[in-house]
Amino acid sequence: MANLLIVRHGESLANQLNTYTGWSDVPLTTLGRQQARRVGQQIQATGIQFSHVHTSLLKRAILTSYIILDVTDQLAIPMTKSWRLNERHYGALRGLDKEKTRAVFGVPQVARWRRSYTAVPPLLTTFSQARRYRYIAPNSRPRGESLAQAEQRLLPYWQDQVVPGLLAGQDQLIVAHGSTLRALIKIIEQISDQDIDGVEVENGEALYYRFDSKMKVSEKRRLTD
Repeated sequence: MANLLIVRHGESLANQLNTYTGWSDVPLTTLGRQQARRVGQQIQATGIQFSHVHTSLLKRAILTSYIILDVTDQLAIPMTKSWRLNERHYGALRGLDKEKTRAVFGVPQVARWRRSYTAVPPLLTTFSQARRYRYIAPNSRPRGESLAQAEQRLLPYWQDQVVPGLLAGQDQLIVAHGSTLRALIKIIEQISDQDIDGVEVENGEALYYRFDSKMKVSEKRRLTD
């Protein structure tokens, strides 16, 4: 079977400022670029040659992908950018300071919004009008979503675009976001709705998976220096 590597983008400006991001298109920080380069070096040390890279429509993930592919000398491989790999949409919380929301809404409520599988944050009043989403029906664009809803929009992409390549023996790279990757890990490892709360992927962190012929995980590890 093939190898799968999943990577969370490097530190973004919103990570640095401790604000909710979601579908806001924020840049990488200098540290974020360094993290992307380091994870590229970790991947290069494995010797894995990818057949395809998958990422979101948000530049913090796209640029992390480019840096990784540059470091590993694999810029020529096919890349697919999909809204289905976008970060979980944090609705009306996006752009707000996380500590201030705890003061306004209370620590328990904010904890539910951030870590619960089913809790939905306050919704935006309108759908995103950004050009990158012009081919997506407005009613498919979230105004805010739970992790469960993010998993539901991610699952078809995993099943239709990633799994066939893995079954064909093609090594795949996915570069995405904290909540998106939590949802993906939940699918891959068949983690319960309750236990997913304890799963976290840090900025610039890479996870390696290998599967058997039935797409069951036969090996998992975190890449390190």
